[in-house]
Amino acid sequence: MQTVVLVLSEVLIVIGLSRIVGLAFKWIKQPLVIGEIVAGIMLGPSLFGLLAPDLAATLFPPMTVPFLNVLSQVGLIFFMFLIGLELNPKYLKGNLDIAILTSHVSILMPFSLGTLLALLLYPLVSNASVPFTAFTLFLGAAMSITAFPVLARIITENNLQNTRLGTLALTCAAVDDVTAWCLLALAIAVAREGSIIGAIPTIIESLVYIGFMVTVGRWFLQRLAVYYRRIGRLNQFVLALIYMGVVASALITELIGIHLIFGAFLLGAIMPKNAALVRELAVKTEDFVLIFLLPIFFAYSGLRTQIGLLNRPELWLLCGAVLSVAIIGKYVGTYVAARFSGISKRESSALGWLMNTRGLTELIVLNIGLELGVISPLLFTMLVIMALVTTFMTSPLLEWTFPKHLIKLDVVDFDPEEEEDKDKIDREKPSYKILVPVSNPSTQKGLMQLASAIAINYQQNAVIHPLSLIELDEDYAFESTPDEANRLIAQRHDDLEELIFSLQPSTIRPYIHPIVRISNNVARETSEIAVIEQVDLILLGWHRPAFSKNRLGGRVGQILATSPADVAVFIDRGRERLETLLVPYCANIHDDLAIVLALRLIVNHETCRLVILQVVKSNPAKNELSYELRNTIEQLPKSVSERIEIRVVETNEPIKALVEASENVDLTIAGTSRTWGIEKQTLGRYTDELAIQCRSSLLITRRYSQVTSHLTSLLADLSFEKSVVTSTKP
Repeated sequence: MQTVVLVLSEVLIVIGLSRIVGLAFKWIKQPLVIGEIVAGIMLGPSLFGLLAPDLAATLFPPMTVPFLNVLSQVGLIFFMFLIGLELNPKYLKGNLDIAILTSHVSILMPFSLGTLLALLLYPLVSNASVPFTAFTLFLGAAMSITAFPVLARIITENNLQNTRLGTLALTCAAVDDVTAWCLLALAIAVAREGSIIGAIPTIIESLVYIGFMVTVGRWFLQRLAVYYRRIGRLNQFVLALIYMGVVASALITELIGIHLIFGAFLLGAIMPKNAALVRELAVKTEDFVLIFLLPIFFAYSGLRTQIGLLNRPELWLLCGAVLSVAIIGKYVGTYVAARFSGISKRESSALGWLMNTRGLTELIVLNIGLELGVISPLLFTMLVIMALVTTFMTSPLLEWTFPKHLIKLDVVDFDPEEEEDKDKIDREKPSYKILVPVSNPSTQKGLMQLASAIAINYQQNAVIHPLSLIELDEDYAFESTPDEANRLIAQRHDDLEELIFSLQPSTIRPYIHPIVRISNNVARETSEIAVIEQVDLILLGWHRPAFSKNRLGGRVGQILATSPADVAVFIDRGRERLETLLVPYCANIHDDLAIVLALRLIVNHETCRLVILQVVKSNPAKNELSYELRNTIEQLPKSVSERIEIRVVETNEPIKALVEASENVDLTIAGTSRTWGIEKQTLGRYTDELAIQCRSSLLITRRYSQVTSHLTSLLADLSFEKSVVTSTKP
């Protein structure tokens, strides 16, 4: 019973720490798996065992390690099944000739360099009981591997799945995966039999089994797929048969003499790629595997990773050599082959960094080598460091080589009519652009109507971009595969089109161009897209965060605080009319933005009226800003200025005066000022009173430029509207 309690306690610690560290790494734009691997290392002798050796020995005694090993092996079996399941043959259709050349050169180069490195490492970190051939094959395989699941996730998160670079990278990684796993199977056979000649029977048996699975196994699975299409769901009986097949296939390959992971991978690879079947099977399988079993594998690996073994400068130099060979071999091999195939320098470089992704797949290879005794604990630690560094560097180097503003220029499948509309918009300057983040299209009609009311006047060119960002929750979740991501994007596009179709009048619809992206950080991605699209305003819908009392907290607060563009947050009270506007004014640049938006509304809508409310304390001194505001209004066309009223109220309770004034208007537009219960720096310390009590719909504005003084830019902002109004006079 004591052992059971210890193992369960270990599992509890492993899952909790892997989630925390994984989310921390995700926050810095790294794959979740890197954080989970680091969490496993933290629990081992490299950190926990170093800082608290007695406690580490109590929580992770040697007698519990075999139990963790069994759980981790079960997790590996089903994870490899998921990899095979998600390895879609369509990845092998595009640019196959280029991909075969590129992927094989990207294997050959690091494998060759790894062989040369083996001559140096073998006498230093191995022993005579390990055949040099097996050592070389394992080291070469470790240098050559590309982690297809991590690469697919990076491609999806960077919205590269429909670009030439993304499709080529996926094809190269798929070919690389097949070749590398075959190479690893050969290495395992040689390691177990002692020589290549001794491994020939194992190789023949493996080929026979693969042939059997591709023919008889595929035929049987096709029958299951037909049954699934007939009943329309994956019931427990069929799921039990599939899981039995996974375990049986793993057992057979283990008995043949390669490794149990190959049988599981093979069964997943030959599964019929019926989209609905694959989706349901992946969803039913992955949660328990990824959340419960896989972190145990990371912890098991971490317990065997001893960074303290690198205790001399020359050992760190060897580790640097391992890292250099892995990076240079993979990058140069990929780059040279891609350039030879006619790929541009930038895309070849980006492809080289993508193919350097190793991640969890590398960790699987290393654990097999360590179990077989082919690689020593010292070399295992060096290669784990290599796996972490090469995966960690992929995202930043990819973004540096292939920045996001180039991604939309590299899209393979595009709508010619949509591109023609965008080109027309670009030619027709000036253009007023609003970015509207839409979290739920079914509830954002009021927000979109307001955006169109602000932007569109049928004379000045305007564009509204409803932005829908799809967050992928887990690192290896099925939805992170490019095909599933494309399905989610297409579904969200349909939802946005339905929203656009519901807007009135119908003449505003051509001005609306949706943007749908995959994202792992909504606030950061929104800011980046605002820069790329050069928008004039980000218009947000208000929501209250689940774990905060700050009404402008959460993502809204992050966007409001960090976006390099003007931002407005809309609190919708359900008022469909925009006949009367109220702008409380207290002389700051955020109130200037409020007036600019209000003036756009009354210029665009002839029946719209504006009340500018100036709240002053009793016995105020001469108010120069009031004079500036009046002077500005006098310069507006009469048809606009006659619909503006300046109302001055003397009171020591500005919020109360504002709330009372809001009872008779449709929309109140307030700048982020403490006077009105809002402040940019605190993003909501004073907001509740105004947000709750304001009787009308409320628009809170924050101007980005801190240099603009009061209303100095107002006339420039309205110069076009004035020319439109004056040109329409009889």
